[in-house]
Amino acid sequence: MNSLTPKQIVAELDKYIIGQDEAKRAVAVAVRNRWRRLQLPESMAAEVGPKNILMIGPTGVGKTEIARRLARLVNAPFVKVEASRYTEVGYHGRDVESMVRDLLDLALNMVREEQTEVVREQAERVTEERLLDHLLPGSARIIDDPNSPEAQQRHRNREKFRQRLRAGEFDDRDVEIVAEEKAMPMGMMATFGMDQLDPEIQNFFEKLIPQQQKNRRLPLREARKVLFQQACDQLIDREKVTEMAIRRTENNGIIFIDEIDKIASTGSEHGPDVSRQGVQRDLLPIVEGSTVNTRHGPVRTDHILFIAAGAFHVTKPSDLMPELQGRFPIRVELSDLTKEDFIRILTQPQNAITRQQVALMATEGVKLEFTPDAIDAMAEIAYQVNRTTLNIGARRLYTIVEKVLETLSFEAPDRKGESIVITGQEVRERLADITKDEDLSRFIL
Repeated sequence: MNSLTPKQIVAELDKYIIGQDEAKRAVAVAVRNRWRRLQLPESMAAEVGPKNILMIGPTGVGKTEIARRLARLVNAPFVKVEASRYTEVGYHGRDVESMVRDLLDLALNMVREEQTEVVREQAERVTEERLLDHLLPGSARIIDDPNSPEAQQRHRNREKFRQRLRAGEFDDRDVEIVAEEKAMPMGMMATFGMDQLDPEIQNFFEKLIPQQQKNRRLPLREARKVLFQQACDQLIDREKVTEMAIRRTENNGIIFIDEIDKIASTGSEHGPDVSRQGVQRDLLPIVEGSTVNTRHGPVRTDHILFIAAGAFHVTKPSDLMPELQGRFPIRVELSDLTKEDFIRILTQPQNAITRQQVALMATEGVKLEFTPDAIDAMAEIAYQVNRTTLNIGARRLYTIVEKVLETLSFEAPDRKGESIVITGQEVRERLADITKDEDLSRFIL
């Protein structure tokens, strides 16, 4: 597990997310506590649960981004779900458990990618030899006397072709390879509703689906990818991958439950409240710690970190079931974004919107620049529109920037070599009609 200190985690998050220091500190400590738990004796570590977090704040202020960036930072499996998704009567238990299965699937992909890097060199050698076999049929056949003129000539020919292969001379040549694949991949089961079956039944059906061998004629550059994947599948220990993925899910996994305020009860015993309470009851055992059966084996949720978030405009955290509230001991409030925050969001992060636009225009040979007063104008408009219409936080900036650059984005291929400077006056002129008409700004901005 990544051993970054809380200060280091916050410093990394600061590169991408403006403000919300309290929330950053909370998630940083929660992640560090997981590392601390693994340093404890096994008997004590089993008793130390995660400090789940409840984030409270309006949309667009960074709740999801904090959780997502955190997961990338510590290389943890991460899945985001909407609590409001789990409201259909009759599907509660199954759907709620599916978030853990989705988390395990992500962990499996992560571990497979890591193991692919471990065997990459060997797999590339195997792939190269198989491609040479296609280019020079029979050249790899064993000859009784390896020192015979025929054997030496074959070896020389093969090595010449190897150099040409590495130089890319044959990339466009078609070769015929044999590819193994399931008649119906597991990913297609959702189409037939089979993903909703019990994991054991899914496994049963998967075993019934035969492997098919198909001859495929592909350009060599595409055939290389297929053969490389086949070589990796043969070299990677699947059982080891599954075991590592389950362990990573249980100890490192992060589940972000958005819109948890949508399942908070308002006190009525009829109508939607009954469904909301049912979803909370289904969530409770998973957050408390239970075993979820998956196609790959049982997964314990005792040490998965749950981060819940909601705006809580209509309801409040105390409207959640007391038992569920108790499972989110850390609560942080994220504040509305100010004009100054918008200015910083436009300029400071490594992936700042303005930097993205400058880079995109550079691909067309157009040099784009935003003046400080242009940044100020866009921040001011975003702040005012959020105040007078629906507050969607930083997401407002994407719409404003796109609207300002709408004409340039369309004409950029014809303006190669030009230097374009966006000023505050130009920003206000482009958005003047929209910002004046409050009803129109609701639809456009």
